[in-house]
Amino acid sequence: MVFIIGNYAKQTIMKKNQEFAFLLAENLNHQIYQKFVLPTALGFGKIELKNPSQYERLDQVVQSTIHGFKVLNVRVYDLKNDVSYATEKSLINKKDLGGLVVKEAMNGQMNFEIVNKKGIKWSFLEFHFPNQSYIMRTTFPLRIEQGLNPESQGPIIGVLQFTQDITSDYKTVIYFQGVIAIIILVSSFILFFILYMMIRKADRIIAERALEKERLERQLHQNEKLASMGRMLSSIAHEIKNPLGIIQSSSEFLYKRSLDQQNTINRLSRAIFEEATRLSRIVNDFLDYARPKQSKLSDVNLVEILQQVINFLSSEIEKQAIEIELDVPESIDIKGDHDHLYRAFYNIISNAFQAVKESGKIKIQWDSDRFELLFWDNGPGFDQVLLDKYLEPFYTTKDTGTGLGLAIVDNILKNHGAEITLDNAPEGGGLVKINFKG
Repeated sequence: MVFIIGNYAKQTIMKKNQEFAFLLAENLNHQIYQKFVLPTALGFGKIELKNPSQYERLDQVVQSTIHGFKVLNVRVYDLKNDVSYATEKSLINKKDLGGLVVKEAMNGQMNFEIVNKKGIKWSFLEFHFPNQSYIMRTTFPLRIEQGLNPESQGPIIGVLQFTQDITSDYKTVIYFQGVIAIIILVSSFILFFILYMMIRKADRIIAERALEKERLERQLHQNEKLASMGRMLSSIAHEIKNPLGIIQSSSEFLYKRSLDQQNTINRLSRAIFEEATRLSRIVNDFLDYARPKQSKLSDVNLVEILQQVINFLSSEIEKQAIEIELDVPESIDIKGDHDHLYRAFYNIISNAFQAVKESGKIKIQWDSDRFELLFWDNGPGFDQVLLDKYLEPFYTTKDTGTGLGLAIVDNILKNHGAEITLDNAPEGGGLVKINFKG
């Protein structure tokens, strides 16, 4: 592209210089004929440039005509191809200097040549152009004028040849060509950079989609396994629940009847009752996860639900000497299921109890800007490596439990359009965030 534009500009300049050289050649022809040939022929009878006065006369005519036109030298060849006149006097009487172009001019042909002292192809990389770097040589048949009609050409009496310095014109074109080359290079670099960034972005998107696809496939397989497990557990739990209820009520009856008896029967009935109660709670967890009840949304106050959970756990709070700080407004009204949210808050606070143990601290705070409920405890916090696993069903780090507590909480909150996030607080301890914006 650079070469095409540069060559087109050079051709345009060449055409302009040729037109100018043609006019100069015609003017020289006219001046030589009118001011030298005619007066000399009339005064001397014939033209002999060996005569110093004739030569001086011709030289004055030529010099006055080319003055101010950046003409480097002028030569006049006679019909024998000998140099009869030259601004460089050392060339006078030299033979066969003109070559083929002079012979063609004797046959009436005009010729233009570019004589450059620099390479053309990579000339736009140059930044310094001395004078006479680009020279145009014009060869023109010198004729006798016949009348004022330019189409009426007289016989050829010699050949006129002159050279002109056109470096300044070519310099402009070559600089322009260099600017275009720089613009193209910069544009190509910018385009390459844009394409490179687009390709990198496309690769990143493809990689992210591949990871997302892999994650969704794993989640789908996990959900299929959990669904099958849930159906199985639901059937087993349903079959266990009725006889377990009978065992629990019977053991409770025996335990109450044996309270006044400090004997083995009392201890055994108490153990049966406690284990049956624990087993009943496990079965209920399985049923809640396997067959979750649909949330019935109505106007509820989250603060009232939190107060109910804390009141229910008050004996445990006093027993373990746990400090609970409730930093919430008087009312946080949302659309939700009271019983389900109670179950979710109960599980979260119970987990916090187990984390802080005795003389711990639990803080419940409301962030009105983010519409988030925050549960913080000063326990050891969550293992950062396992953050993604805590919400998975049947995953637990405790020696006892089903690992369904947080999974049930997650299901309840999703039914409310809320989202639970597990993290560690900057000051230490576990942090549970519930965002109710959905």
